[in-house]
Amino acid sequence: MLEKSKLPSRFLFSLVTISTFLLILSSVFLLQFNHGSFLPRSVFKLILLNGTSVYFNSNVKSEQMQNPLLSDKPSHIDFNPTKGNRVPCANSNSGREMGSRLGGGRPCDSNDAVLKVYMYDLPPQFHFGLLGWKGRENQTWPSINNPNHIPAYADGLNLQHSMEYWLTLDLLSSNSPKVARPCSAIRVKNHSEADIVFVPFFSSLSYNRHSKLQGNAKVSVNKMLQDKLLQFLTGRDEWRRHGGKDHLIVAHHPNCMLDARKKLGSAMLLLADFGRYPMEIANLQKDIIGPYNHVVRTIPSDESASYDKRPILIYFQGAIYRKDGGVIRQELYYLLKDEKDVHFTFGTAQGNGVNVAGQGMASSKFCLNIAGDTPSSNRLFDAIASHCVPVIISDDIELPFEDVLDYSEFCVFVNSSDAVKKGYLLNFLRGIEKDQWTRMWDRLKEIVHHFEYQYPSQPDDAVDMIWKAVSRKISSRRVEIFRQNRYHRSQLLLTSENY
Repeated sequence: MLEKSKLPSRFLFSLVTISTFLLILSSVFLLQFNHGSFLPRSVFKLILLNGTSVYFNSNVKSEQMQNPLLSDKPSHIDFNPTKGNRVPCANSNSGREMGSRLGGGRPCDSNDAVLKVYMYDLPPQFHFGLLGWKGRENQTWPSINNPNHIPAYADGLNLQHSMEYWLTLDLLSSNSPKVARPCSAIRVKNHSEADIVFVPFFSSLSYNRHSKLQGNAKVSVNKMLQDKLLQFLTGRDEWRRHGGKDHLIVAHHPNCMLDARKKLGSAMLLLADFGRYPMEIANLQKDIIGPYNHVVRTIPSDESASYDKRPILIYFQGAIYRKDGGVIRQELYYLLKDEKDVHFTFGTAQGNGVNVAGQGMASSKFCLNIAGDTPSSNRLFDAIASHCVPVIISDDIELPFEDVLDYSEFCVFVNSSDAVKKGYLLNFLRGIEKDQWTRMWDRLKEIVHHFEYQYPSQPDDAVDMIWKAVSRKISSRRVEIFRQNRYHRSQLLLTSENY
């Protein structure tokens, strides 16, 4: 009798156990395929623990992608770009050897991208047409899968303001499985899906090549293109939606976009500095500082000369007589020109000037970056590429990516008022000991890739860093847009209800 009474109990226990297991299994199944889960995520995380943590994290990431305001520091933004693995760039001028990284990648998923970008299909006269490219009839963009079909950028000092070219190429390749690149930014076809609208106007190239009147023309090609761009943008629904505040315009050369900048100043601008802009048009709150594209060769780490193998203490070669804030160059020249371990001379990029400057920087411990007509110059990034510790003497300079890079780890900063005191700069730099200099030199070799422009782009190179910087600006820009739209939206609702 006792044995018989145990049978129903065991059967009942087994039935309850199996039912509970099936219930949990079905719940997991439903949660995997239904984003509208009836369980709170916190409860779900406690139930599944580490076994399904990938599911939980991916959905949290997806929510933050859709609404960056969910977090002050969203998980999809890398706030320490110096960590992690990276693919080293070619040791050519800014990695212009393209072919080796074409032909093997995976398509970027827009949900994985830090930034969704809508890019206007502007006619070629605004971009690659300025490089002499002529496609087939009605062809807007060159083929990006074959490096032989990609127009090369202009040579010489034009290169220092070429980021508009690299960013455009990066967006064009973002949907191609044939190009291996990071998925930081991806081009979307619908502007309503985008975080930012990119304007592919090669404004610096337009200024450098077409700002002078040709023949009997009364208007330069540069001004004509700006007028056309202004007319195009202000006539677009995408621009009118937020008054251009969700647009990104590259205007890196300090003299480019002179005719249109006042009317397009509501956009996020990618600039070299704020030297020639009024604060209401350009400021650090809304705009991005992008690095110049260095023109000297990047020194490979294993070829970089150490402290004892750099015979020159201080190096400067360039224009000495400048206007505005650049007067300090002349003062420093007379203070330093006769010192035995100082190279301070006039130089240009003509002839073999760039190669000579690169060799000089690579043989020097410190390279001066002094304010010129504007607070910034390409010389800083040439010094970084040469692993020559930059000495920044420019009180109003703004630096690229300074919200994630601590420049004091690899640069020396000197106030202009101190630098022009007799003996101050020389004594100060001579007082920096070998081990202190070596720490900065080591750090230069670690961060140099952040300032390399290349195609295809690579993790945490200049292109990748710019997209991440744009992403970090977007949250604050959206707050501003939403605040200004408060009453406008309410009025639309009120009008709709009355109607």
